[in-house]
Amino acid sequence: MSATDPIAAIAAQTQAALASAQSKKSADTLGIDDFLTLMTTQLKNQDPLKPLEGTEFVSQLAQFGSVSGIQSMQKSIESLSSSLRSTQVMNGTTLVGHDVVAAADSFTYGGVGVAGQVDVPAGAQTLQIRITDSTGALVRELEVNPAAGTNTFTWDGTRADGAAVPSGEYDIQAIAKIGGSNESLEVLMSGRVSSVTIDSTGTGLTLNTASLGPVSMNNIRSVM
Repeated sequence: MSATDPIAAIAAQTQAALASAQSKKSADTLGIDDFLTLMTTQLKNQDPLKPLEGTEFVSQLAQFGSVSGIQSMQKSIESLSSSLRSTQVMNGTTLVGHDVVAAADSFTYGGVGVAGQVDVPAGAQTLQIRITDSTGALVRELEVNPAAGTNTFTWDGTRADGAAVPSGEYDIQAIAKIGGSNESLEVLMSGRVSSVTIDSTGTGLTLNTASLGPVSMNNIRSVM
């Protein structure tokens, strides 16, 4: 009678069980049924002189359960991400046709007057809105009587002499005189949303406007 090598037997049985599992699933996928089959095979073919502790099998099962739980969680997160992406797109489309306000240092003039606002600190003596063309030449300087808080302004697209300016890109700057020195303040301008774009990751929504260009949803200060 020939002696049987228990280690070789375990290896052979394990390989056979694994091959059977792989025939049912892809090479990189192992389900709970496959794992239990492998564990049962180990139990049946373990070396009787060196039996594995039951706690070892429980530990293996717990580890597999953790991995399986993580995989299920990943699928749930992917599903949730897809759902949030769809919701974000739907919410974005409701802004089409609305005016949004965002910080801007330039804008596109298309023959229609523009409007904006500046948050002025207390103590400002003067407030000037300077509009320059692409060459840096001054096009118009608007004088605003400053008051602490939000100050609004409009520009009808004309120079100081009343001549209309051509359509194109213009820079804008707000300068306030505070305590005897000039300070540059943030300018907020409004633009009408014509469409929305969401990036490939589904994490960023961009609002496309004619006057302000593409504006990230995160930079929108208000919606009108």
